[in-house]
Amino acid sequence: MSILVDKQTRVLVQGITGNEGSFHTRQMMDYGTQVVAGVVPGKGGQKFDDRVSIFDTVAEAVRATGANAAAIFVPPSFSADAIMESAAEGVPLIVTITEGIPVTDMLAVKAFLIKTGTRMIGPNCPGVISPGQCKIGIMPGFIHMQGRVGVISRSGTLTYEAVKQLSDLGIGQSTCVGIGGDPIVGTTFLDALRLFNADPDTDAVVLIGEIGGNAEDEAAAYIKREFRKPVVAFIAGRTAPPGRRMGHAGAIIAGGQGTAAEKMAKLAEAGATVCQSPAEIGLRIQEQLQKIKSKPAARKTSVVKTAARPKTIAAGAARSVKAAAKAKTGKK
Repeated sequence: MSILVDKQTRVLVQGITGNEGSFHTRQMMDYGTQVVAGVVPGKGGQKFDDRVSIFDTVAEAVRATGANAAAIFVPPSFSADAIMESAAEGVPLIVTITEGIPVTDMLAVKAFLIKTGTRMIGPNCPGVISPGQCKIGIMPGFIHMQGRVGVISRSGTLTYEAVKQLSDLGIGQSTCVGIGGDPIVGTTFLDALRLFNADPDTDAVVLIGEIGGNAEDEAAAYIKREFRKPVVAFIAGRTAPPGRRMGHAGAIIAGGQGTAAEKMAKLAEAGATVCQSPAEIGLRIQEQLQKIKSKPAARKTSVVKTAARPKTIAAGAARSVKAAAKAKTGKK
């Protein structure tokens, strides 16, 4: 099992004929993802690489193919309309790769997604992958391997670093989610943690955050309150100066809030294992998984000890009954 995407996911790609869209669509298809449609206004009726039908609208694509996920490779100025078009047609999952979408556009998109009940990953993200099943986005599929560790990250490159460490240690991933680094995103750390908490095939989670915003603070509160699985966390930007954007639009310390130190402290207080360096992530997860493996043996031992108790209680009860009978008959 995994979260968000699996072998049954049927993907339509908006912007499939553009440079980025065409390149990464081929990568997704080579990985085994079911890309069933492309959407490019004015190019309906054509074929992408002689394999994928192109439609003028999302409505036509969904009716013809039963697509249940959309990948957005549309220029920033047109992305909001593309996202809302898919949401309006009932596509349950939208993965927006595009970087540079105006914040005002994303405010409207966020409100529309809430209204339609649509889940979006991104924008400005590497996408989502359930190794061996489905990849939607731009992440390198070859570094992933199927397994039982979930990964959630605001940073694409740090996601790849963490995944490579895990795979090199023989630790596979259930699903890896790049939530994006913009100030307004569709799916937060909190949303992804809830999904992993409910997934019986995810044993532990890697959480990679960065400076700016309060998404990591919300995640820490949830981890402390009800998350039942080990979390290994890393926060990028420990040396970032206040007020200067570091990479992503959302990676900025404003008003002294959102520093790496604050976030690391809250996650540690919540019970997460916090790494001082990204190089530690793989080893820390390995330690947590070893602890999980040792727990069944401890439970088995306690059951054996408990099983001996009824015999002792029964013997004691028999002696009490015998003593009472003697007292009643006057025997000593």
